[in-house]
Amino acid sequence: MTCNQHYSAIALSIIGLFTVFATPAAFAGATLDKVESSHELIVATNADYPPQAFLNENNQLDGFDIDVAKEIGKRLGAKVTLATPGWEVMTAGKWSGRWQIAVGSITPTKKRLEVLDFPSVYYYTPAVFAVHKNSTLQKVADLNGKKVGVVSASTYENYLRHQLVVDAANVPAFTYQVTPGEIRSYTDADDLSDLAIGAGTRLDAVLQAQPTILAAIAKGMPIRQLDTPVFYEPLAIATDKGDKEFDDKIASIVDAMKADGTMKQLSQKWYGSDFTSAQ
Repeated sequence: MTCNQHYSAIALSIIGLFTVFATPAAFAGATLDKVESSHELIVATNADYPPQAFLNENNQLDGFDIDVAKEIGKRLGAKVTLATPGWEVMTAGKWSGRWQIAVGSITPTKKRLEVLDFPSVYYYTPAVFAVHKNSTLQKVADLNGKKVGVVSASTYENYLRHQLVVDAANVPAFTYQVTPGEIRSYTDADDLSDLAIGAGTRLDAVLQAQPTILAAIAKGMPIRQLDTPVFYEPLAIATDKGDKEFDDKIASIVDAMKADGTMKQLSQKWYGSDFTSAQ
């Protein structure tokens, strides 16, 4: 190899290294560009989690999360297409472009931050236990050693397993008040259906979002809330890792929705309360 060839090889190696390290930056804003050019925002959400997201009498997805997703799409100038991939898939990251955001009442835990970005917390909900209306249990401490149902891979399951880390700002501290004898995991809110069969028949209690439990009670399900909330859960918009420009755009939209009262209005519409800040 001649001297000139040697220096040329070094130069090409440097260029190659620069290209490798510069590649991530080349994709910055790619998600936002795709949404703005296609005028479509694909949103992952839940299908059976009322009043956040559920199928209404017209067999259409409806609820708080659905309204929030549609408003974000509107402010992006994009039509919203809804996807319901399942909780474990939605929170696993590495979406490969199948959807751009998840509006599914996801808590931004440290573990999830390893695979997802959370541009903005958009509301907070109290986590409460529910029991059958005929249950003799009266306080949270009565659940020690009992059978408790919970949605799989949720913050509620992490709480029951004493593994919950909620590190968002301005969230009240909490303690683990229950050590169940058995934790039964469910794919969606089917835990409430099993609870409704009878006191202690399949479950002694369920840990869920208070709005979900209140909605079930309003529909006539024979359950009741047990005691007071055990923790307050911040819920965030989620995106796949690595596109700061898109994240910043989503965060600015959510901030604007809070500032102009839209988020509060949607919260009051679906929950009858303002859950846009920790209670």
